[in-house]
Formats: sequence, structure tokens, C-alpha cells
Amino acid sequence: MRGLRDKDRFNPVIPVILEDHVRKRLIASAASALSLFLAVPASAADFQPGADGVGDPYYPTLGNGGYRVSHYDIRLKYQPATDELEGTTTILATATQDLSRFNLDFVLNVSEVRVNGRPATFATSGDQELEITPARPLAKGSQATVVVRYKDVPSTVKKYGGYTAWRRTPDGAVASGEPVSAGWWFPSNDHPSDKATFDVSVLVPDGNQVISNGVLAGTSSQAGWTRYSWRENKPQATYLATLAIGKFDISTDTTPSGLPVYNAYSKDLGDNADAARASVERTGELVDWLSGYFGEYPFSSVGGYVANTQSSGALETQTRVAYGPGLFARGSNTQVVVHELAHQWYGDSVSLSRWSDIWLNEGFAEYAQFLWSEHENEGTAQELADYIYASRPADDPFWTVKPGDPGEENQFSAAVYYRGAVAIQALRNAVGDEKFFRILKGWPTERRYGNATIPEFQAYAEKVSGQKLGDLFTTWLFTPSKPAVGPVPQGTAASASLAPGADQFEGRLPAEPKSWKKIQETSSVHEARN
Repeated sequence: MRGLRDKDRFNPVIPVILEDHVRKRLIASAASALSLFLAVPASAADFQPGADGVGDPYYPTLGNGGYRVSHYDIRLKYQPATDELEGTTTILATATQDLSRFNLDFVLNVSEVRVNGRPATFATSGDQELEITPARPLAKGSQATVVVRYKDVPSTVKKYGGYTAWRRTPDGAVASGEPVSAGWWFPSNDHPSDKATFDVSVLVPDGNQVISNGVLAGTSSQAGWTRYSWRENKPQATYLATLAIGKFDISTDTTPSGLPVYNAYSKDLGDNADAARASVERTGELVDWLSGYFGEYPFSSVGGYVANTQSSGALETQTRVAYGPGLFARGSNTQVVVHELAHQWYGDSVSLSRWSDIWLNEGFAEYAQFLWSEHENEGTAQELADYIYASRPADDPFWTVKPGDPGEENQFSAAVYYRGAVAIQALRNAVGDEKFFRILKGWPTERRYGNATIPEFQAYAEKVSGQKLGDLFTTWLFTPSKPAVGPVPQGTAASASLAPGADQFEGRLPAEPKSWKKIQETSSVHEARN
């Protein structure tokens, strides 16, 4: 089976995923359901186990079949001194077929499972499969309440060849990663195609804080412990859920448009502390600026946290971006903040339907950095696109990666970001600014809180522009070679006789845009690990 890779996603935007040597063995379940003939009516013979994966082309056994989740209620108790985590997660789901058994994705030690109030039998298989057989089968369309109790030391649980998404800090822990991290703190249907709302309530010793997604609904203290309750009331993919526990300096505010901002910084960030604040504290300003391009911000709060981890990357965890302190080792870094905030529209509100559609997330977040460069008068999007096109020769392996279907091993390759953003500039040139910015704003508005594929985006762009765009998408997203002609603006003469791999700059590299080093800097960790 195909595996997961880690690019330590903390590049502009490369999350905490799996190390290069780590290959996830997404093992298909070999267990079969026991006969239910003696316990239930004969018609139950038609009930079948749900699939142990959604069939994603890159990660076939991530997620599960046979049901859809509408809500996760996660109640935890965490002791930072020992890293011991106790939890009870309640899942509200609807069966999409007649189910004799179904799976959740989870890696911690489970003590009890109940389905609709009755004890259920359970077993584990592969790296993350929790196989649940309810006392009574679930009819298609029926509602199910699934309660899972568990207790473990998450940092000691290694899967997929040695990976853990749970990272201890000097005073606590952080759970954040792409494409998997949920399994280290709550059981789930772990694929972005099944989004749900979340309540996260965590009990910690007094003096610690808990950071998660959405809005802090309340805190309460008793007998030396404090409970923090967070709520995300808009649909959220499981990998976009995050948890950070430790001692933080908290900053709260509202944007000029009235949106609540909640930021948190570990108290021991050292020399990176001021640069981190100088970057993340601009969140309110930047999210309002991005709203001018992408439309109304889709969630009820915004912010980020910088925990004292060893990471130099970031992840667009919904409403509360996770930043690694290494991102700020060279000073402030608004480019990475722009990138991660752009994902709130492109990736979080409108999520990919399958991991091969990663360009819909990363190409547009990278292009937001191009727009910020224009705003700051540090190079136009066209200048950046021209520079990327001209600076990579035709025989550079960069051009062999197809941003529209890069393959699991190249899912977070630089080409997905850079070539992916140049493809968007090519689209802008093809349809003109007026229609392009209608597409840029209209797409996340029309598909808000849903999922999408690249063909669906192409169809939307064709509808808005009134143009056929198949050749453009094929050339820039699905061809494993350098396009013969760069992203030429409308009205610019380009030689039709250019040989494949040649370009309109005739070997002369355009002037480097002022913003390029900072854009490249946010990607440096990612590129070094490719």
C-alpha cells in the first residue's frame, strides 16, 4: 500500500507531516464481521461492514465508509508532567448504508466503546483502524451516537514506521499535522471529505492553558485543575483540528471589521519571541485585507499560536494557525501569515475532496503571497511568475511534478506551490483581471464549508469567464514538463516558434523581485527536505 510522507510541514506552509523515511502502510482490514443471525432478525444478513477507507488515491485507507459524521464532542484530561491523556469522545454520525460494523481512525489505547448507549465490541488492525461492531446493526439513514473512552501516553505511540503527531514541549504538548494528526488525541473519520463541527473540552493543572479551534466558550477551575472549552461551529476537517497545551502569553483583540482575534505564544520562545509577535499580531490586519480578494471571512474567530516546538513550519489549522518558532529565526515573517490565513478560504472552508487535489489548497495560498508582494510594492504577481518560470531550466526536475496530481511522494513538493501559483497567474492572464478576481472571490463563496476537486474549479472558472480553459489547465497542472511559453500577459507578443523548454526571456533571467527571498525563505525548510 502507498505510504504517508513527512515534509515536517512547516514551510510556507508545509505542515507537520511524516518524515521522508516514514512510509505509512495503510493496511486493508482482513477481519470479517461475525454472524448476527442469532442476535437480530434475519434481515440483518443484508447488513455489511463499512469500508476501512474512503478510497483516496494517495491514502486509500484513511477515512472510512458507511457513515458520515456531523459532530465531535471531545473531553480530555491531560497531565503535562507525565504526558498522560485520558479522553472520552462522543461522535454523532449517520449511517449511509446498512452497517454491521464500521471503523474509526485512532491510534491510542481504547478501554470502552458504546453505540447508541449499548456496549460494542471492538478490535484494532493496521496502523489506525478501530473496528467497531455495535450490539445492534445500524440501518441506512439511522442516527448513531458513538462513545469512545481511552487513556494513553500519546508521545510514546509511533505509527506509520515511527511517526507521531503528538509533540511534547517543555511545558506541555502540541497536536498538529498533515495529512494525519487527529488519531493521537481523538477517534475520527480521518479524511477531509467528511467534515464536522467540534466541541473540545480539556482539563489541565492550574497554570496551564489550552489552545484549540474556534471560540473559547468558557473556563472553570476546581481543586487545582482548570477546564478550557472550545467550540468550532463550522464544518472542519479532522486534520485541521489542533490542540496545544502549556504556558502561554495570550493576546486577544478584534479586527477593524469586528472579528475576534485570539493569539497565543509560549513563554519560552527565546530570541524568536519578538519576531513571532511582530508577525502573528498582524493577523487581524491581514485577514481583513485578504477578505477584499476572497470574500467574507468564513469563520467566527481567527488567530494563531506559536508553541515551543522544534518546528520551522506552519499548518493552517482552522481559525487558529499553528506556527513553528523557527519560522521567525530571521525576523518577522508576514508572508507565512498571509499564506496560512489564505488557507482559511482555500483549504479550510473549501476543502479538497481527495488529497490529489492539493493544488486547490497550496497553489492559491502561495498566490496570496504574490498578491501581498504587489500590495507591499515588492514585486508584482506577474514579475514573480516570470521569475519562477525563467529561473528553472527545462531539465530541472521541478517541471516533472504535476501540481494537479503530484503523487503522494510529491504532494508537498515546491512545484505544487511555485508552479501552482504560476498556473494561477496564467489563468489571470487568460481571462483578464475583472473575471479573474470574480473567480477568486466567487469560488470560496459558492463552495463555502464544502469540498471540491480541480475539475469542479475548472468548470467554475469556465462558467465565470465564458472561456474553455482545458488546454491551460492541462499545460500548467497536468503536464510533466516545462510549458513552452511562460504565463504571458494578454496583449504581450510571444513567439509561436519557441522550441519546447525555451522561454520568452531568451536565457536572460528577469530581475529578482524584492519579495522573492522572503517568499523563498518561508519555503526553505520544505525544499531542503524534498
